[in-house]
Amino acid sequence: MSVLESLSPTRIPAEDEALRAEVRAFLAETVRELPPHVRARSWGGYSAELSRSLGAKGWIGVTLPREYGGGGHSAFARYVLVEEYLSAGAPVGSHWIADRQSGPLILKYGTEAQKRFYLPRICRGEAFFCIGMSEPNAGSDLASVKTRAVPNEKGFLLNGQKIWTTNAHHCQYMIALVRVSGEASDRHKGLSQVIVDLSLPGVTVRPITDLSGDAHFCEVFFEDVQLAPDALIGQEGQGWEQVTAELAFERSGPERLFSSLVLFDEWLAWVRTPQGRSESALCLAGRVFTELAPLRAMSVAVQEKLTRGESPIIEAALVKELGTTLEQLIPAAIADDLFGRGSPDSPGSADVPLELLRTLNYTIEVAPSFSLRGGTRDILRGMIARGLGLR
Repeated sequence: MSVLESLSPTRIPAEDEALRAEVRAFLAETVRELPPHVRARSWGGYSAELSRSLGAKGWIGVTLPREYGGGGHSAFARYVLVEEYLSAGAPVGSHWIADRQSGPLILKYGTEAQKRFYLPRICRGEAFFCIGMSEPNAGSDLASVKTRAVPNEKGFLLNGQKIWTTNAHHCQYMIALVRVSGEASDRHKGLSQVIVDLSLPGVTVRPITDLSGDAHFCEVFFEDVQLAPDALIGQEGQGWEQVTAELAFERSGPERLFSSLVLFDEWLAWVRTPQGRSESALCLAGRVFTELAPLRAMSVAVQEKLTRGESPIIEAALVKELGTTLEQLIPAAIADDLFGRGSPDSPGSADVPLELLRTLNYTIEVAPSFSLRGGTRDILRGMIARGLGLR
């Protein structure tokens, strides 16, 4: 059976779909004062206060067992929550990584003590995690990481550097892919994952300002950071298996489809007015909808695999590659529509709302990152080709 044949049309169960109305009403009240160009940041945004509010309502860690403070629901419940967060443009980046992948990773591979300590804090919106995978010379080629955690009498001594660690300056913890034994040339051998308390001596976090002026990306330096023995997640040397399973959570969700959705909704609202309506704009709206609908269906089908405990790595890569292609199309096509209607001095151009232009400007600036974060396009296409038997 090929990768495409393994995905079956799936409907979100009624009990999970029932969450949607309450979440939508809560977010309408919570984020209504935020302008669209701010809401366009959504899962890249940051609000510890909102995260705590969502945790208090039981909307973080909904897939984690109740005994660890979670909701005990299926992956579909979280899918509904994520769709509503992104559609509303809620700034949920503070707890995003912990909820999406760090919590499930600890649940699957962590010790009982790790589960008891970290998972309830994640569910309450109190413990925020960042991802320590990429390095300056090991971006998508994660197997060549050089950051080392050398075993010693106190646990592990950590030295190295990580980059593109989103919101690291706001997080308490990082789950880092490190080399415990061997050299970078050994590839998958000798890799492990460790939990790093970012307040430890020897940890330095430096935000990186991006094209839009935001500083959520960070580089993190480790200089003789002493980790306790219980920092290790899973078995020593099991890091590659763990990180590939983790990436299935990262690559398959609505965030790989909806990053441009706030912009699209703002543009669509204007297109529905007499000033904004045009035949070409209606055709563009139809194109986006006809691409988005099957991509969402694929994403939901991947969630169904995750609920069965499978690790749909290739399927998730396919959703991510096609989804980010659409996410990048939306701002480029909207820019063509808006600025192709006439000269800046023409009467029609003055009718474009300023906030729509501000939202477009932000999304255009950040869009190149869509096909970089979570795995670059070339790497993903190679994985997909192998999964389809083309190489």
